[in-house]
Amino acid sequence: MERSTIVRVHEGLHARPATRFVRLAKSFESEVEIVKAGKAVSAKSSVKLMLLGVKENQEVTVRANGADAVEAVEALIGYLENPRAGLDEDDATSEHKEMNGEAAKPVVATTPMQVAAPAGGLRGVAASEGVAVGQAFAHFPPEIRPQARTLSPEEAEAEIVRFGHAVKVVQARMDKALASEGLAGGDRGIVAALRDLAADDTLIGDAEAMIRSGSDAVAAVIATAAKLAAEFGSVDDPYLNARADDVQAVGRQICLALLGQDDVSLEDIPQGAILIADDIGAWDLSRAPLKRIGGIVCGHGGATSHIAIIARSHGIPAVLGLGARVSELRTAKEIALDGNGGTVVADPADAVKAEHLSRIEEAAKERHALDVFKDVTPKRADGTVIEVAANIGSLEEIEAALAAGAMGVGLFRTELLFMRHMHLPSEDMQAETYAALARAFAPHPVIVRTLDIGGDKPVAGIEFPEEENPFLGWRGIRMCLDRPDIFKPQLRALLRAAVHGNVKVMLPMVSDIAEVRRARALIDECAAELARDGVPFARFQLGVMIETPAAVLIAPALAREVSFFSIGTNDLTQYVMAADRLNPTVGALNDVANPAVMVAIAMTAKAGVEAGIMVGMCGEAAARPDLIPEFLRMGLTELSMSPASISRAKKRIVELGKA
Repeated sequence: MERSTIVRVHEGLHARPATRFVRLAKSFESEVEIVKAGKAVSAKSSVKLMLLGVKENQEVTVRANGADAVEAVEALIGYLENPRAGLDEDDATSEHKEMNGEAAKPVVATTPMQVAAPAGGLRGVAASEGVAVGQAFAHFPPEIRPQARTLSPEEAEAEIVRFGHAVKVVQARMDKALASEGLAGGDRGIVAALRDLAADDTLIGDAEAMIRSGSDAVAAVIATAAKLAAEFGSVDDPYLNARADDVQAVGRQICLALLGQDDVSLEDIPQGAILIADDIGAWDLSRAPLKRIGGIVCGHGGATSHIAIIARSHGIPAVLGLGARVSELRTAKEIALDGNGGTVVADPADAVKAEHLSRIEEAAKERHALDVFKDVTPKRADGTVIEVAANIGSLEEIEAALAAGAMGVGLFRTELLFMRHMHLPSEDMQAETYAALARAFAPHPVIVRTLDIGGDKPVAGIEFPEEENPFLGWRGIRMCLDRPDIFKPQLRALLRAAVHGNVKVMLPMVSDIAEVRRARALIDECAAELARDGVPFARFQLGVMIETPAAVLIAPALAREVSFFSIGTNDLTQYVMAADRLNPTVGALNDVANPAVMVAIAMTAKAGVEAGIMVGMCGEAAARPDLIPEFLRMGLTELSMSPASISRAKKRIVELGKA
């Protein structure tokens, strides 16, 4: 069975989309290949798939042979035709932006500027903005050297078993990290990609072949990782070039497991110290006490490396790509680092140090100007409290939301919980997740959106029909109502979680009042089942997302059925303007400030206010300082956004209240 298609995955099959594509392929028994320009590779190997270099808008063929070949081809083709495949919906710093060098603004960032390296300074790649001065912390673990001996055939078989055990040890360590609630959401995606590399058929198969040829396991892993890294390095793609570091890092971890050793720990790094290394794997950095690291200086790595991505997401200034000259910093006692200009100075002179400290002070003042609003309860001029909440998609994002001063959660996307697993999450797993969310923000409300998934987002355990336009197809509440076997466990889990805090639930993609009534009937059915079984539960407020023109036009009637509205401006804008928000060709039309969209928002707000229900907004527009005055004038009393925007939004509302 085979079928060709044009790849619509945004920016193609780079690390995360490739990882999830492989995971989907492995869920089928059939042998599966993907073919581009006559070259075929296994669809179950992340390494081979990334090296194939599949780009957006290229034609590929998916080929499968086995009992479930038809299902495999259909599912994989659906993935390839989904522009958002492998990317989290709210990821403002998602991997495709990292690929193009668009860095997230870290909390220590100053205004970007290019500066000449001070006298005696080094210039590298400006990988993460910010300025830092701190104690030097040299991290140069010893090089792993293989044994110089040849194995006999009998020894080789035992060595393969030992190698397999080491691979499992590394995978188990990474699984443990992925299961940890302490791992940040962005770092989780990186560790997941490394974990898949550690299980890759190509890496394992090539190493085993070398062992059978007489190499010891350590030598085989070093040689195999070096060969694959060289292949990544030779590709004409800076993002794939950066994956060479990931392969080497995974190879090192397997070698350490073979030798029964642990890598040099970063646990003892002093507060505010500048980490200096020839190379540091994303795996090691993701486990390090990142809050104590003042800056990172590295011989290897570039702006698209996973080291850079982690540094940016945690607001750590970083200069990478210094090459062999990083060794000049081994004996430094203090480092002055400029992540904006890409410069590093060892043991800086007083004038250089003073200039860096001055810029740090300026950045702190900028942050402080917003930080003072973190714990503020913003109000309109008439005294009405405006809830400024967070949009999040996982428990790992709770800490950042609370630190930003979120007054609850205005949108909890449950899709990630479903997309993370090879099987549908159980009712118990969902209940634990929603309860943890409720407890974390109590007494503030948390609004949980029921499963908003469709043919554009493949999920293991849910088979979607092939659709010409999945964004207008069987998705959101439409799919859920047709699949009570999926919807009811989620509703039961939400009822159980409501015991632990102020849980509210909203339905996505509503376009008909009957959908709300059918959902409420299922909620009543679930409540009756829980009561019969003696399971503690509590009722929750039910609301709807306003994201379809139909919902806007029937808003007065909908307002009589529900307890609140939440306006999803991202989808509402694209549906009102008939302009795909993922299509840059019509990007100019996709503006929430367009009069047509603003009229739709005003109509929704008017219907909600007249019915006496809360009207909120959870789309990206909720954070726009230029539009917040108009939203408040319309009667919105809740705005939900990414945590990074919360303080700025509070400041704007406070200013309006004083005007």
